[in-house]
Amino acid sequence: IMNLIKDEMGSNMNNNFTDVSKKHIFIVGCKGIPTRYGGFETFVDKLTEYTRDKSIQYHVSRILDNNEYDDKNTEYEYNGAHCFDIKQRMGGPAKAIFYDIDAIKYSINYIKKNNIKDFVVYVLACRIGPFIGSLKRQIHKLNGKLYVNPDGHEWKRAKWSAPVRRYWKISEKLMVKHADLLVCDSRGIEDYIKNDYKKYNPKTTFIAYGAETSESELADDNEKVKEWFSTFDIKFNNYYLIVGRFVPENNFERMIKEFIKSNTDKDLVIVTGYEANPFYNILLEETHFDKDNRIKFVGTVYDQPLLKKIREKAYAYIHGHSVGGTNPSLLEALGLTKLNLLFDVSFNREVAEDGAKYWNHEYGMLAHVIEMADEMGQEEIQIMGDKAKERIEKFYSWEYITSRYEELFGNQRNITG
Repeated sequence: IMNLIKDEMGSNMNNNFTDVSKKHIFIVGCKGIPTRYGGFETFVDKLTEYTRDKSIQYHVSRILDNNEYDDKNTEYEYNGAHCFDIKQRMGGPAKAIFYDIDAIKYSINYIKKNNIKDFVVYVLACRIGPFIGSLKRQIHKLNGKLYVNPDGHEWKRAKWSAPVRRYWKISEKLMVKHADLLVCDSRGIEDYIKNDYKKYNPKTTFIAYGAETSESELADDNEKVKEWFSTFDIKFNNYYLIVGRFVPENNFERMIKEFIKSNTDKDLVIVTGYEANPFYNILLEETHFDKDNRIKFVGTVYDQPLLKKIREKAYAYIHGHSVGGTNPSLLEALGLTKLNLLFDVSFNREVAEDGAKYWNHEYGMLAHVIEMADEMGQEEIQIMGDKAKERIEKFYSWEYITSRYEELFGNQRNITG
């Protein structure tokens, strides 16, 4: 599949990727574009799609395993961006560390080879702190800048062992220390960086992720739509929806337990990559959700128009993310689903404000909110949906987010100390 993408994207390769009159932005840390799934991947995909500033040239890394990597065909073009493949070295937490290091080394060599003078290396997430000092010196030697998106609190994620979490925390500290600029995707993360790492006097700016509010291109009676809903016996406007990474800190256990406790007659549709994930069996043992036929794990949905339709036709969306900054799945829900029930943390309230209902860890809280949601009238739900959509259109549209990045990369503004 990846080779077919390369053939398609690379057939019209732009020979102008090395134009020294342009500002060159090397984006490191996303799994690659076109996106399969994931926040950073969607961000980079949309950033390159919506950009209008022809004076900016994006270069984007992609990680491939041994089966996908082809050393004779490592570059392709997508959305006008120059994309380059990096071969995965190993699995586990170290995979992402070596990927980021190798992608930066590739970028530095590319910059040297093509005599690029005006550039930024933009690293997504804080995985390579112990190694970033020497890499930054090489970047500065070539008159470039190092920007970092600190993402969320990776060191809080329950999926990591204690030693790995300690590494992520140390790595975050060193990335903050060495970055020329930290681009934070939520005000909460920006405040955390400024307060916890005050001694480094970090330079920061805030630019969130984006989302779309346009409806799916697929009609309600489209065969693909009908087949998917029929396969899982799901009816329009008769299900609560969860979309997100299948990890403990996204509160799957709490959401499932509370849904089971509620007396709603609607389904709970969970779109996530649960297959072959040991967390699935842990959840099964803790919640016994298999005994409740309302709960439906449906796997992942990579088809974006279909996923849009699934969001549109949900009665309500339930969001349990408790770690991170501005979450892409939340933005997408606010743009497409009228009624949204969000875990009550600062960065979720920052995004949705009064365009959502909120719940917390208190026992019975979400169950109560679900039952209240069931009793809401269509007019009240429409008002909630209008408020949510307005938030996205004003502050989180891809057009707006891309323009902020173009201003940042093109003019070096919006930087605070």
